[in-house]
Amino acid sequence: MTQPADDDRLLRLSLVAVWLFTAFASLVELNGQSRQVLADAGIASPPWLVQLLILGGAAADLAIGLALWWRPGRTSYLAALGLMLLMTAAATFLQPALWLHPLGPLLKNLPIAALLWHLYRRTKP
Repeated sequence: MTQPADDDRLLRLSLVAVWLFTAFASLVELNGQSRQVLADAGIASPPWLVQLLILGGAAADLAIGLALWWRPGRTSYLAALGLMLLMTAAATFLQPALWLHPLGPLLKNLPIAALLWHLYRRTKP
């Protein structure tokens, strides 16, 4: 039987993987799907703004992923929750239909928020 601390570590590392892979995928798809997501939201120009938004989002995802990995704690959990809520709100405003997407690109944020809140509450101040 696993210990609660082991379970929390597994949950945290799964979140690290989400954030780090999202940053990586955003960069790999810089001129593909990343641009298409913004174009679908009506943001296709100027090109420098599109690139800035993609690179800024990837940098934020990378920073959160590294913080969750190297400096787990209440601050990193709240930062991750805040970034996720901000990006979810922006995506909801720009593309509300994403809530109905069969693969759940926004819906997946509900269990992510629950995991972050769980980890936050279990971490000593």
